[in-house]
Amino acid sequence: MHRKLSLALTFAALLVLGGGGWWIWQQQQARTAGKDGTATAKAGPQAVGIFIAVQQDVPVTIEASGTVAALNLLDIRAQTTSLVKEVLIKDGQTVRKGDLLFRFDDRAARAELDKARAQMARDRSSLADLQRQHQRAVDLRAQNFVAQSAVDTALSNLEAQRSLLQLDEAAVQAAQVALSYNEIRSPMAGRAGNVNVVAGSLVQANSSALPLVSIAQINPIAVGFTLPETQLSALLQATRLAKAEPLMAQVLIPGAPTAAPQGRITFVDNLVDAASGTIKAKAEFDNAQQLLWPGQYMRVRLQLRVIKDATVIPVAAIIQRGNERSVFVVDANKLAQQLPVQIRHAFGEMAVVDGLKPGDKVVLDGKQNLRPGAAVKEQAAAVNPAAAAKRAASAASSS
Repeated sequence: MHRKLSLALTFAALLVLGGGGWWIWQQQQARTAGKDGTATAKAGPQAVGIFIAVQQDVPVTIEASGTVAALNLLDIRAQTTSLVKEVLIKDGQTVRKGDLLFRFDDRAARAELDKARAQMARDRSSLADLQRQHQRAVDLRAQNFVAQSAVDTALSNLEAQRSLLQLDEAAVQAAQVALSYNEIRSPMAGRAGNVNVVAGSLVQANSSALPLVSIAQINPIAVGFTLPETQLSALLQATRLAKAEPLMAQVLIPGAPTAAPQGRITFVDNLVDAASGTIKAKAEFDNAQQLLWPGQYMRVRLQLRVIKDATVIPVAAIIQRGNERSVFVVDANKLAQQLPVQIRHAFGEMAVVDGLKPGDKVVLDGKQNLRPGAAVKEQAAAVNPAAAAKRAASAASSS
């Protein structure tokens, strides 16, 4: 009886040990299967979004803040002391070169001119008489009726009278100039400001008071702006290269009904402002439509050069590690390869790079966990290749 009980206990223990071993084996198999399944999943191709590198001409532009200024601004002042007889201009009027603006009381000036002309007529008559006297003296001297001294005296009087007549002619011209001061004409085409006198006002010659009116030339017109000295080298290089045609500039006018006016760079200062680290420049614009107004704040864009046949990709596709720049590309075997690149120019969300060819499949989405040589599965990226050229061109023109 005792032996049977021992055998039963032994058999039960073996069953418990066997069941426990089987359970442990099943758990190990499950864990192994789970690991194998994960490894199998990881070994599969990784889905990535690609962007096909495009080729296009990319303009290199810079922008600066500027102020519109009239090319010429003249203060019209009186050159004679007189009364204003007529005011022939209105506030803000557009005038042409030579238009009559003011007319002053010219009675005194006309009287001076008449006086100078009368004096000249009298001296001209005296000159004619002295010419006759000199001729008679010459004739008499030829017949030995008078001495040579008589001829010399007549000649001296004649020459003195000729000089006096020249003086009279100069006096007439001076009187004519003084008379001309009583009419003021516009020396250039432009737009008038406030008219500061009315008919009957007394004006003083060379007075420091307010001008009669100011005239600003607004067509063409200038825009002055400043650039950081870091852009000076590129600006000067672009200016030197633009010998056949001038370096162009463009002003950005929000809400303008027409395209932004195009102008040309006419001035680059000969020194850098050491206090601000900037260089002054100026561009001249056609302003027939009067879109630009003196004193107006503007943004100016300069196109320094054009990068021909550039390879363009999104900036987001570039991996930056320290000073190194690289991208992942998908080769013909659907494997990811990491290639170094150099950024030549960035504009908006796009960049011109060296190290790639147009048509290369650049990984844009999913590059974070990608490793060189990994198998990948291509899918559409956030930026589609079909619209890349238009988008890049738009970014380039607005950068």
